[in-house]
Amino acid sequence: MSERNTEIEAAVFRRLVEHLDARKDVQNIDLMNLAGFCRNCLSKWYRAAAEEQGMDIELESARELVYGMPYAEWKARYQREATAEQRAQFEANRD
Repeated sequence: MSERNTEIEAAVFRRLVEHLDARKDVQNIDLMNLAGFCRNCLSKWYRAAAEEQGMDIELESARELVYGMPYAEWKARYQREATAEQRAQFEANRD
């Protein structure tokens, strides 16, 4: 893969994170139910990719990159309790 492709992929990742930041109304469970991934998944993928490159990044640091603030703060400000329907759909998708 060329350096140019890597730059484009990095720009796409930054745009995705910006988009998710602008759409705090979209809950992680919504993302999981519709797309099979969420902000937490992105954080874990970021951390795993860093580890593949020999970098040790704490999960909380990766979450802060994705959430734009400490995870606990984001949860307190923006996360709503999942509805029974959302939880049921999440469980159905896990099978």
